[in-house]
Amino acid sequence: MRALTVTLNAALDVTYRVGALRPGATHRVTDVAVRAGGKGVNVARVLHALGVPVLATGLAGGGAGAALRDDLVLSGVPQAMFPIAGETRRTVTVVAESGQATLFAEPGPSVTSGEWSDFLGHYRELAAVADVVVLSGSLPKGLPVDAYATLVRTASVPVVLDADGSALAAGASAGPAVITPNRGELTAASEVDDPLALGAAAALVSDGAQGMTAYTCEGVWTAAPPEVITGNPTGAGDAAVAALVAAWHLPWPRRLAEAVALSAAAVRAPLAGDFDRAFYDQHRADITPREVHED
Repeated sequence: MRALTVTLNAALDVTYRVGALRPGATHRVTDVAVRAGGKGVNVARVLHALGVPVLATGLAGGGAGAALRDDLVLSGVPQAMFPIAGETRRTVTVVAESGQATLFAEPGPSVTSGEWSDFLGHYRELAAVADVVVLSGSLPKGLPVDAYATLVRTASVPVVLDADGSALAAGASAGPAVITPNRGELTAASEVDDPLALGAAAALVSDGAQGMTAYTCEGVWTAAPPEVITGNPTGAGDAAVAALVAAWHLPWPRRLAEAVALSAAAVRAPLAGDFDRAFYDQHRADITPREVHED
């Protein structure tokens, strides 16, 4: 299984650790971490840690984009980020000792129509040698709302789409293999109860700490973590996407269980893109999805 992850609005992630976050107060930061980020980059990190062949691509520019590429190289994650003129955004996550995380996300660069056209050619070549493509995150300024739909249609392999809002609705209409919104994102994207009505073949919908539900043409299953998990939830959804890819050829109930286990393990890790391997190995077999029958 060769995976290609695409992060159009990649980021240089900065994580601050503080005792407690108090609005209006001065905070002493106890620890700082800076690393390549963005949802697709996080997926690539997890897949690489799982031993799944993966290549991370997307748009990166300026000093922050250079730092992002350098960090991926140092991390051993294969990358083919596409250069643009604009400066890659930064995100700042403030994590308190309680585990509560507060995220500040810059809007990102403005991408020109020429850069987008050139990237499409770059993407077409990379997707042609992949077995599955993952499209993740927000769209930077300058890109059309149907940018993900274009990438879905361009790929000749299954596509996993992790987006929200109008980008999710437009991308799902192009027929990806799986969409992975949380419940709030799904509600915002569609007025209907059935997530498959958006156009994807399957949907993995997160309900946060309560677990996830897989909607497929074979049936609907739900599963929850084995225990109450505290920590940094920032990369939990990205870990769930990585689990779907790593378990691609397994039956849907098992894929759902893997997604829930790896998502929970990611919450227990300090940084997005990492996961608590011991927790994952210990609990992945403990999760038993329950089939949901419509009345």
